[in-house]
Amino acid sequence: MLPVALSLSTGEVILIVVLAAIPVSLATFVFGAGNALKQIGKGQFAVEFDSDLPSRLIDSSPAPSGEAREAEIRQMLEAKAYRQQTRGEAPLDVEAELGKLLAERPAASPGVDRDLAEEVRQLVVARNERRVRQGKEPLDVDEEVRRQLRELENLGQ
Repeated sequence: MLPVALSLSTGEVILIVVLAAIPVSLATFVFGAGNALKQIGKGQFAVEFDSDLPSRLIDSSPAPSGEAREAEIRQMLEAKAYRQQTRGEAPLDVEAELGKLLAERPAASPGVDRDLAEEVRQLVVARNERRVRQGKEPLDVDEEVRRQLRELENLGQ
């Protein structure tokens, strides 16, 4: 073996090393770095786009009925009263609190922030005042608030 090693020139050794390194580097890239291209730009300070984020799951189940909603609220209130009683505090009157919570109906749909709904209401009232000054008929405030909130919800789609 020694005579063969001595008979190789420097150029031949470099050529053999390069030819041996090519398949090793290709195998390393295919098996180890295949996912590296997908990770480019995904670091700690990367900007995330909507297309990069996983799609949201949409609850396809129907909205809970009034009885189911009342039962869930009652269950939470009973748990709160039980915790208060175990701490030695005066327990919550479940029926009175349940009646108060069920009497409150949100002005807007459940997904709308109350502050946003109030701000839209103020804008509608101001618009109605301008319409009255211009001699036009005022809009129905509640209906106009619902319409504008629907439009705002549809902007994101």
